[in-house]
Amino acid sequence: MIFSRLKLKNGRKINYKKGKATPVSALARKLGVIIWNRVTKGTAYNPPTQYLCLDEKRKFGLVKRIKKQITKFDLTREDLGFVTS
Repeated sequence: MIFSRLKLKNGRKINYKKGKATPVSALARKLGVIIWNRVTKGTAYNPPTQYLCLDEKRKFGLVKRIKKQITKFDLTREDLGFVTS
């Protein structure tokens, strides 16, 4: 079956880890979200050019939180020690 061949980032098959229904429902949900956004919002499907692994997503989330806190507390480069001459 085609759906059982979906793999995780580290190469293990999804159906081996979580059962055969998981990749089928994941694919159905992904297609449903794409179709829903196309119909309701009128946006074209823009596939991601690069998929990020979990560690990279965590790093981007951490950077995003830090930037948000910097703006929240009105910190400047001098306050953080990033003074360039």
